[in-house]
Amino acid sequence: MLFNSPIFLFGFLPLTALLCFLIRAYMGREASLGFLVLASLFFYGWWNPVYLPLLIGLAIFNFLMAKAIMTERLKPGGGTATVLTAFGVTVDLASLGFFKYTDFLIGTSNAVLDTDFPLQHIVLPLAISFFTFQKIAYLVDARRGEVEPHSFLEYCFFVMFFPQLIAGPIVHHKEIFSQTKKARGFAFDRMNIAIGLTIFFIGLFKKVVLADNIAPVATAVFNSAAAGNEIGFFDAWEGMLAYTFQLYFDFSGYSDMAIGAARIFGIKLPLNFHSPYQAVSITDFWRRWHMTLSRFLRDYLYISLGGNRRGKVRRYLNLFITMALGGLWHGPAWTFMLWGAAHGLMLIVNHGWNALPRKPINTWWSRGIARALTFLCVALAWVLFRAADLDAATAIYSGLVTFPFEFTAERVIENIAWLAFWMGIVWFWPNTQQWLAMVRPAFNYKWADRRADPLLLPIDGTRFARLALWRPSKRVAIAVGLMTAASFLSLQRISEFLYFQF
Repeated sequence: MLFNSPIFLFGFLPLTALLCFLIRAYMGREASLGFLVLASLFFYGWWNPVYLPLLIGLAIFNFLMAKAIMTERLKPGGGTATVLTAFGVTVDLASLGFFKYTDFLIGTSNAVLDTDFPLQHIVLPLAISFFTFQKIAYLVDARRGEVEPHSFLEYCFFVMFFPQLIAGPIVHHKEIFSQTKKARGFAFDRMNIAIGLTIFFIGLFKKVVLADNIAPVATAVFNSAAAGNEIGFFDAWEGMLAYTFQLYFDFSGYSDMAIGAARIFGIKLPLNFHSPYQAVSITDFWRRWHMTLSRFLRDYLYISLGGNRRGKVRRYLNLFITMALGGLWHGPAWTFMLWGAAHGLMLIVNHGWNALPRKPINTWWSRGIARALTFLCVALAWVLFRAADLDAATAIYSGLVTFPFEFTAERVIENIAWLAFWMGIVWFWPNTQQWLAMVRPAFNYKWADRRADPLLLPIDGTRFARLALWRPSKRVAIAVGLMTAASFLSLQRISEFLYFQF
């Protein structure tokens, strides 16, 4: 069930909210919590009920493992807690590996070792990459003694709550268990509904009006490259940049819709995006892009490998391994691994540059150059992320440096205007959390964060602040209503979110 489908927008979401509030009012918090778990299972099973036993089975397995781990770690020497943790993580990774990487390994073996094993064509269960990482973090933190007391029902809500179940954010248990126990949890609240719907419809607008309208440009170019055609200079740049913007608005839109839908029920999810194309370095980019994945890779992979505790060489190696595996997490293809490896190399260069003894330059023009260079590097890497295979990626890269035989003044002007429009949005327009900062729109963003994170266009103390900061008013209601109307008018074609394939 897609967030941008009529069945979800006009059926599942409003009906689930209505029933939740009624159950909460007449039967209490625990009953509404249980109802949301059942509604989430229905939401997941709508896609393919065959995989519901996998979702439920892994949830039960990890809950029981965590209980055993927390019991064992209290014994002298930690008992068998470490062994149980390793076993639990292995089972989670094995389930992910079987469904996601079996054909990749078979295909690689056939190509490299000249074997002839048949491909299994296993259907990838929806969201397995996301909920596997969520459960791994839960088990590791149980071993560390960092999981607060919770019931099985609260745990099921944590791993199954439908807004974040399919494509994130990759929610941490601390962010959920602290909210499920609130006395007013899941009760009807007009402000939560107003804030949630605003964030949700911003995300819907990003997806169906922005991402879906720029998608045909990227699709045409990358499909042509996949078909073995040569790609011209302007087509290559248009395709690369179009996908760069499409991916951002598509996944950022999904994350906004997830945060907004959860807020309707009084649950605050963590941010996943914070204007990543405004980053002034690759390190800064990964603090802003897919923030919950970056957090997982840092806390449960990079640090586990040794982090920066064993010298510069080992630190750089750990960075490279972390990013390469993070790339492979996105999909069973060498293009994804190379995309991750490219970001690993860029992070190494970034850290090496920062380690040089030099006087830092901090001016508007130096930040502008850094922002433009970071954006270009990220866009170039997206070619690997999007391309069907290495040959298609090579065709795009070749086109980027091909002499522009199709050069015309009219096309140059059109491309510059097109690029200026999209760059104006990602560089200068306030993002969702900045606009709603006064009402703490996400778990990890509030007014103090907004004050420490000034907009590129200063608004404090100006009349423009009334438009740039969200507050309950007729003016804001009209703006959100117009945005929602534009989104509904664009629902004639329903497209999947790009991260559904991961």
